[in-house]
Amino acid sequence: MSITVEKQPSLLQQPKAVWAVAFASVIAFMGIGLVDPILKPIGEQLNASPSQVSLLFTSYMLVTGVAMLITGVVSSRFGPKKTLLAGLAIIIVFSALAGSSSSIGEIVGFRAGWGLGNALFIATALSAIVGAASGGVARAIILYEAALGIGIAAGPLLGGVLGSISWRGPFFGVAALMAVAFIFLLVMLPAGETPTHHTSLADPFRALRHRGLLTVGITALLYNYGFFTLLAYTPFPLDMGAYSIGFIFFGWGLALAISSVFLAPRLQRRFGTLNIMMLALLLFAVDLAAMALFTDTKAVLVVCVVLAGVFLGVNNTLITETVMISAPVERSTASAAYSFVRFVGGAAAPYLAGKLGESINVHVPFWVGAACTFVAIGVLASGRKVLAHVDDHEPAPGSIDEARAVTVGD
Repeated sequence: MSITVEKQPSLLQQPKAVWAVAFASVIAFMGIGLVDPILKPIGEQLNASPSQVSLLFTSYMLVTGVAMLITGVVSSRFGPKKTLLAGLAIIIVFSALAGSSSSIGEIVGFRAGWGLGNALFIATALSAIVGAASGGVARAIILYEAALGIGIAAGPLLGGVLGSISWRGPFFGVAALMAVAFIFLLVMLPAGETPTHHTSLADPFRALRHRGLLTVGITALLYNYGFFTLLAYTPFPLDMGAYSIGFIFFGWGLALAISSVFLAPRLQRRFGTLNIMMLALLLFAVDLAAMALFTDTKAVLVVCVVLAGVFLGVNNTLITETVMISAPVERSTASAAYSFVRFVGGAAAPYLAGKLGESINVHVPFWVGAACTFVAIGVLASGRKVLAHVDDHEPAPGSIDEARAVTVGD
């Protein structure tokens, strides 16, 4: 008697709808670091100071954080396809408008609109991939995480290549690629069922009453100050061409993607979640302190930027998993509350870093970023008791909400 074993389809054997969403996801995640290489050229050609140019990050992250509160409300009423298409349409319009701008104020405003579209898209893309993928939820999540990593790493590189031609190039490039993604999704993604469970706008605020979630949110807010300082201010003391800056931050994004997927789980299993989070934050704070000490030495800045990707990748993965089990609320609600706190609070960093660099000296922004990250360690340590259960939790394999939160956190 022979036993027939059903062979699972290859990970790459997916419907066209899956590849359409994955492609759009890569482009959406590129937007995080796309403008890094063109910050200095924009400042030079539009006569803007570093603090003014850094507002491109502040407006983008501020609106993204606030919009995370409404993404659940929108998608639970209109469904994933309409939400995805709305997000893409908003990104197309505002990225094209940013490329057509003639003043720094216009670009900052249009980047804010871009943040709204990005929030609608990235908070919904995973559920769309899971709904269309073959081979189970776990395989769909692998594809989604791959898109996330490729996008984060490729964003600065694409920005550098197009930015070496003109600072307008990255904005128009994103608009064109997103237009292609919009058409793919419109044609290939099935409409799906209309959701029956509606999320309330007040749910994330209620979730912050739980001390564990609030502790993790404040921790993220503080270390995000250091993170956004590194991302938005470092191109100015580096003082290199767009292509060089893009290649450096490509190394940062690659290190972040690899460490978040491969290194973080291994360290977590061996040493515990909170211990590794505090170690990663300590190493990131030391990294920023080294950048403060050697701001005038470009080689040190380059090495520290890439190393920061390792520390941030480990911490982002573990802190987001902690968010999911820090409060007895739905994971999507916990994700929205956490993202709101960390992005809205941390969004001030790019502007303040530029102001400190202009009014005092180029070393101070990194010192302040290092100090905020050190304080984050203390905040996290203060919540050890309420977070002691995190290593007793066995995450459900293939959890959609958990993977969505990881994406939002990254």
